[in-house]
Amino acid sequence: MLKQRPLLIETLTAVGLILAPFILPHLGFAPNTVNRILVWGLFGVGFDILFGFTGLLSFGQSAFYGTGGFVAAYLLTRAGFPHVVTALLIGMVAAAVVGYLVGLIALRRTGIYFAMITVAIAEVFFFVEFNPLADWTGGENGLPGVPTPHFDFGFINIHFTTGWSLYWFLAFCYFVGIVIALRIVRSPVGTIFRAIRENPLRAQAVGHNIHGYKLTAFVIAAAYAGFAGGLLGVMQAFMPPDAFMFETSGQLIMQTAIGGAGTLFGPLLGAAVWLFLQDFLQAALGLGAAWKLVLGIVFVLLVCFLRHGLIGAIKDAYGFLSGDTERAKADKVAASNVATPAFTAPKAAPMPPRQRALDGYSGPILHATGLTKRYGGLVANSDIDLIVNHGELRGIIGPNGAGKSTFFKMLTCEVAPTSGKIIFEGHDITHKDVTDACQLGLTKSYQVNQLFNRLTVRENITISVLAELRGKFKLDLFSNMSKIPGLDAQVQHTLELVNLAGRPDTPVSELAYGEKRRLEIGLALASSPSLLLLDEPLAGMSPQERVETVKLLKSISQGRTMIIIDHDMDSLFELVERVTVLQEGRVLVEGTPDEIKGNAKVQEAYLGGVHE
Repeated sequence: MLKQRPLLIETLTAVGLILAPFILPHLGFAPNTVNRILVWGLFGVGFDILFGFTGLLSFGQSAFYGTGGFVAAYLLTRAGFPHVVTALLIGMVAAAVVGYLVGLIALRRTGIYFAMITVAIAEVFFFVEFNPLADWTGGENGLPGVPTPHFDFGFINIHFTTGWSLYWFLAFCYFVGIVIALRIVRSPVGTIFRAIRENPLRAQAVGHNIHGYKLTAFVIAAAYAGFAGGLLGVMQAFMPPDAFMFETSGQLIMQTAIGGAGTLFGPLLGAAVWLFLQDFLQAALGLGAAWKLVLGIVFVLLVCFLRHGLIGAIKDAYGFLSGDTERAKADKVAASNVATPAFTAPKAAPMPPRQRALDGYSGPILHATGLTKRYGGLVANSDIDLIVNHGELRGIIGPNGAGKSTFFKMLTCEVAPTSGKIIFEGHDITHKDVTDACQLGLTKSYQVNQLFNRLTVRENITISVLAELRGKFKLDLFSNMSKIPGLDAQVQHTLELVNLAGRPDTPVSELAYGEKRRLEIGLALASSPSLLLLDEPLAGMSPQERVETVKLLKSISQGRTMIIIDHDMDSLFELVERVTVLQEGRVLVEGTPDEIKGNAKVQEAYLGGVHE
């Protein structure tokens, strides 16, 4: 629907904002409450991009909310700045700059440690506002006298005062904010945000600079918070000191959870429920300060029974009425796992590797010398030398614990070697990271599927292709995905190559295991690598699927170099031209499949000593 009617959501939002003043008063909403809902909703849009779309839970948004609000309020009250909108924009920029600096620190950690850093930062900002900067911020008194917007166009003079008059200005600001947010989440950057939320390890491994994109999301959220903070001062004609309080961040998180994260409109709906209940509990029921207790219980119940918020509940209700329920999806997945769709060899022509500048280099595509990896006293790999030529199909085998996976991780720069050197197409990649290695044309599929499970098959492949077409980092925040040259064609070609062209819009969670393994290969293949490493691509497949997957691997190997680890030695020997055997972290022997089959050392080490 969105592709057929790209402006449908924007149109419905505009209609809803226009009709709100005529409908909401009949539902018991006071104009000041509606205005506060819009401010909190706009505040939440940025937070939802950070949390709902990128998966970063920040408890420090009050720091940016207060920064933008107090910068704008100071300009309008004490500095005598005459232009309200310009002051709001300056406050937004100030919050974004602070967000950038804070993000450089906070994003050095992930998970709970990132969240705790943002808590500490929020407390630091609260202390600074009340003490060292009290002369600028008013301390506990705040900054009174913040003016409302006034526009003089010559032929017409518009002055927004309070109540429903100010509503139209706030509604316009919210509409612009939601339009910008929609463009961001629909852009290539928005797609990568979702990839980071689902699986940051794989997003990095297909060639995206996830730190840069996380920082981008953090700055966007800070900018929205700063602008909303400025609107708070305009709405109240007073910039309150509690904008910096940790409670502000907590309330934002709860409102987003109530409405539904990852929807953009969830914070607005959550704010409407929160503020309406706050007014109702205090005024209508006369609970006084006890309203927080009742509202807290309501929040717990909503989160427990509506895991995806109110908007998620609305979607579930629609799915129930249309017969597309979670139970139906579960039955569908179970059925597909019982009878995996027949696998057929790909009809698509092999995808050639991307042509990369080699600056006259004509040596082997990969040359590893003396690779050693130690974990304390444990030596996982020791002095491994490996030379792989262009177009070669190399197999790596060895018993469990031989160090194969660690060796692969060093080759793809997932872990740094303790000593040794890796030369790939003339580039020393020993101390590069996995993103840079992928951008150079070296990537791998994983032994355990590393997919973006809540996204569709097409979206998974798109994420990988974007890394090749756009590079590891690009701020095309407002670009249209359909306008990226070659994107759709390369995604479709990859889908055909791994025989998933018939299921492009299927969520990964609904795929059968064999299909997930093919998608795992497709993610590595989609970036057109010149050296493709496959870690046990045949693991868990049925005999027939293994036969056909070998055909697939032979097809995609044309014009490309591949290194494969697998325990299915019959299939591996059929596929590769040369085999390297590892034992106890060292190279035991190297040769053709026929030579390896008859080698006594290999039979003793790998096949249990069965030899003549």
